[in-house]
Amino acid sequence: MEAETDALVRITSSALCGTDLHMYDGRTGASPGLVLGHEPLGVVERVGSAVQTVRPGTRVVIPTHLFCGTCAMCARGLSAACLRARAEGPGAAYGYAGMGPYPGAQADLLRVPWADANCLPVPGEPGDAHEDDFVLLADAFVTGWHAAATLAEVEPGDTVAVFGAGTIGLLAAYSALLRGARVVYCVDYVDARLDKAGELGAVPIDFRRGDPVEQIRESRARAGLPLGEEKLGGVDKVIDAVGFQARDREQPGQEQPNQVLADAARLVNPTGSIGVAGVYPDKDLHPRPGATTHEDLTAPWGTLFSKGVAVRFGRTHDRRYTRLLRDLVVSGRARPGVIVTHHGTLSDAPDLYRRFDRREDGVIKAVLHP
Repeated sequence: MEAETDALVRITSSALCGTDLHMYDGRTGASPGLVLGHEPLGVVERVGSAVQTVRPGTRVVIPTHLFCGTCAMCARGLSAACLRARAEGPGAAYGYAGMGPYPGAQADLLRVPWADANCLPVPGEPGDAHEDDFVLLADAFVTGWHAAATLAEVEPGDTVAVFGAGTIGLLAAYSALLRGARVVYCVDYVDARLDKAGELGAVPIDFRRGDPVEQIRESRARAGLPLGEEKLGGVDKVIDAVGFQARDREQPGQEQPNQVLADAARLVNPTGSIGVAGVYPDKDLHPRPGATTHEDLTAPWGTLFSKGVAVRFGRTHDRRYTRLLRDLVVSGRARPGVIVTHHGTLSDAPDLYRRFDRREDGVIKAVLHP
């Protein structure tokens, strides 16, 4: 420990995230020796003398974005933009290139600064029936909820489309359903992901079978649009859970960074909302052939303007949601752990990363147990 406000946490579960793959692939920068991982669950082993709300033996989940809890941004609930956690600018995270000097959580032990702010106590014992549910409170479930609730503003009765059925996309779809969406479509091209979307109650849309926008419009028409609402054949809310590594629909082996944003603009109904949870970095350090390192995309601003669409981006302010989502899990209302497909030890991490990166063997969400 480095300060009296620190805690030392022994990790029991640490998940792999799609954002880890951006660094694993060298796309967003990661120096050799960086310990990856920003989704930890564990048990407090030691605390500094100034820590008041957790003690050795407390089971805790630790949000991705660490924060001080007292600066001007934290006081407004904007914990992902903490002004004290990183000298170079707002916001910090564990095991994340360019987001501060904090080692990641794919390790045996993790130092947690400002432990009173950053440790969320959860009930039970390591390895119990909620282990997979609780580890997703560090990032994945929280980000999916943020995408649905805050970025896209999904409300009861809405029609929703989620592009990308990786972990965040699946949990955004799940969150939209929890919030009362009438129907949720999930667009992807990986069979295991599409199957998982169907298990969660969403409608899988395989873009290998044709334009996903037209597939969704046809599904909406078959369901029967109310009289007088024929011009609202798209969806009310769209979530981009893909980001800059979107696949070109015509050539899935190639990338087309603005593919999802273009499709979202076509699909969203007038006065609807688009929530962008996928990552769009300032620079792509290993760009696709013919592209530059700068991710300056051509966006369909005219379409968005004429439709009066709200478009929202933004990192997840974790602590706005963690207690709520913990209590949904404890009450039995939410079981986000159903998306976890693989488990392993730290020594299994290289193989799991390889399969996760290649979308092989049905690896959707892998959790390591140090």
